[in-house]
Amino acid sequence: MCRWLAYLGSPIPIGDVLLKPNHSLIDQSLVARELYVPCAGTSPVRYRPEPTNGDGFGIAWQGRAGIMAQYRQTSPAWDSQNLRHLAVQIESGCFFAHVRSAPGGSISDQNCHPFVHDGWAFQHNGEIRDFAVVKRELTFDVDPQLYPYILGSTDSEVCFFLALTYGLASDPVAAFNRMVTRVERARKEHQLAESFRATMCASDGDRLVVLRWVSPDASDERAPSLFHSTGAQSLRAIDGSATYLPEDAQLVVSEPLELHWSRRTWRAIPDGTISVFETGREPVFSPVELAA
Repeated sequence: MCRWLAYLGSPIPIGDVLLKPNHSLIDQSLVARELYVPCAGTSPVRYRPEPTNGDGFGIAWQGRAGIMAQYRQTSPAWDSQNLRHLAVQIESGCFFAHVRSAPGGSISDQNCHPFVHDGWAFQHNGEIRDFAVVKRELTFDVDPQLYPYILGSTDSEVCFFLALTYGLASDPVAAFNRMVTRVERARKEHQLAESFRATMCASDGDRLVVLRWVSPDASDERAPSLFHSTGAQSLRAIDGSATYLPEDAQLVVSEPLELHWSRRTWRAIPDGTISVFETGREPVFSPVELAA
């Protein structure tokens, strides 16, 4: 499955988070691990090898005048000198990075994350299984004025534009709730046995809005892994040194950016929640509320 990270805080070079840690997103594009964290820490974390994430990558960042910029490419992240040059030159107080695994999916710039539209960036790890069955009706629920901006063929982009349709800019938590409700209703109406699994993040540059979800009828599955780390911290670098982050730095990641990490630093985001991260505030976790 894909891997992503999101940063919010004082401006730093993107490369401090994207490139330097000893289990950076670049490393995860080669050697990703799926992490299952038990409740209450009753047993050790278990690792299971995952496929490489070599089907493209992308970054999005808040740039000049608060505008969300974007760079995406279909080559593997580990083999991109362009990405490395950009990451050490671009500074931002809010940025996303994503490495994609697309088994059986179309590989194109338009299908690479993050997606950007009207001041918002969005990225996703997971899938609506059997998406082809529900794709038409979900896409037709997108606001007609937004529909022309859907350029790719993924379930991720449709989810983003559904959230925009449902008022992402005015009430992002409610918009995410409506989006999840709509997908689950489509699954139910079409009697899809396969689940909707998702970790999603959207940002307007001032906040991170984060979803961790798996369909409630998926009794034998877990939501994709997702962690957050807040406050003053340092990240272990590849060369053994430490990269220090600002005191207000907040990170949300598919898996920790360090090997041999401490749970006191990286905390699992609860299943079935929508979280809001803002600079200088504790994150707020709200349960997903499915409409009847």
